Amino acid sequence: MSITLVMCGLLFGGALAWLLEGIKPQSARWVSLLTVLVIGVYFAIALNSTAYDFSTLQLLVRVAWIPSFHIEYALALDYLSIVLISLTLFLALICVLVSWQEINDKVGFYYFNLLASIAGIVGVFTAVDMFLFFFFWEVMLLPITALIAIWGHEDRHFAAIKFFIFTQVSSLIMLVAIIAMSFIHYQQTGQLSFLYQDWLILDLPLSLTQYLMLGFFIAFAVKLPSVPVHSWLPDAHTQAPTAGSVLLAGVLLKTGAYGLIRFVLQLFPQASLNFAPVAATLGVVSILYGAKMAFAQQDLKRLVAYSSISHMGFVMLALFSFNIIAYQGAILTLVAHGLSSAALFALAGMIYSRIHSRDLNNMGGFWLNTPRMGGFALAFCAAAFGLPGLANFVAEFLSLLGAYQRYPILTIIAAFGLIGSAIYGMVLFQSVFHGKRQVKPQAINDLSARELLVFSSLLTLLIFIGLYPNSLLDFFQSENIKLVLNNTAGVTK
Repeated sequence: MSITLVMCGLLFGGALAWLLEGIKPQSARWVSLLTVLVIGVYFAIALNSTAYDFSTLQLLVRVAWIPSFHIEYALALDYLSIVLISLTLFLALICVLVSWQEINDKVGFYYFNLLASIAGIVGVFTAVDMFLFFFFWEVMLLPITALIAIWGHEDRHFAAIKFFIFTQVSSLIMLVAIIAMSFIHYQQTGQLSFLYQDWLILDLPLSLTQYLMLGFFIAFAVKLPSVPVHSWLPDAHTQAPTAGSVLLAGVLLKTGAYGLIRFVLQLFPQASLNFAPVAATLGVVSILYGAKMAFAQQDLKRLVAYSSISHMGFVMLALFSFNIIAYQGAILTLVAHGLSSAALFALAGMIYSRIHSRDLNNMGGFWLNTPRMGGFALAFCAAAFGLPGLANFVAEFLSLLGAYQRYPILTIIAAFGLIGSAIYGMVLFQSVFHGKRQVKPQAINDLSARELLVFSSLLTLLIFIGLYPNSLLDFFQSENIKLVLNNTAGVTK
């Protein structure tokens, strides 16, 4: 299958939408929708027709790109990449739909940036030449910055600059580590190489890998994000257009977790093991801090943004527990949070389009006029705080169950985050749909057919994964779950 065709198709569709919008207004929306649908169908068909066994990383293409530095255009896939790309393409469809009525200025350019960022994210999930990975890492950030800066809300420029500075500084630290790894390969083999598979067989002294690991860890922790490098997220989410928030929470944060799994834990197993108590503690702090800050917010989008910090703390804790059950919980959390956070940000965008406010003090009593919206909102709030039967419950249960075997005290403390998520989830729901009505009844309309489609598709997946979690977990049972377990087995026993 051709991942290159997926990325080029997204870029071509975005460019076509930009071009046609100047010729025929409203065409950009339909072109973008058709592009995402066609690419999604192609990806599904290509996966079903391939003979590869994706339980291990399968190299799909490897050609010279910059021969003088032995930089290659190398892409590979395994089940982890496939799950995250599938989530990305599905949420790309949601992004197009939630932008349908919201974006009315420079529509073609907007959809070009949206699809370009999706293409960059697909590249991040598949690149195995580390210079190419860094290239895609930058490619996905630039159009997302544009989405915030051009189509965001009142403080969009501040939020975009803050997002850009945080990501660029951390990315430069990672670039230094990438170059250092390539020179180490040169010292040991006599040849430069940026290929991930070549780096796996290097003999790295622990004194050096501790610093190299931190170079990668900082970049991915910023993107996850983890306390204390999280402060860009609430501003970016609050000021971004609805699709930008969906993309940030649903997909962009997952690139940080992907980097931890693919590169930090597998390239530097011993250094990661030594650093694990610190990382796990940061995860627990993120869980509790995110829940507390979410409860304190009056801005609806800011509340959901802080909840994302809390949920990603479970991922950090689980990954650095070096446990198969925790690892499965982390993977499931990435998918479940991607769906539930996308739903909550879509809800925030739909409410904003009706009352032009994100302040919870300006809401209340919506249930009488929007019972369908209220029903979906209740379901998504329940998903966020882990109601049994929905995907988030299984994900967080597995994460805590696995983490408890290594960090029992930290895990018990982290479990209080579930109580916090229930509190801020109910605060969100009650503030919006119950209590004293703050706006005139005629100012609020219930869900349109397009909005019903968005919410129904997200809730269906949350219920399906919650009832049948093995539909995903079966892919993460054997070879691909090696993580650093094999490398650290003797130490962790």
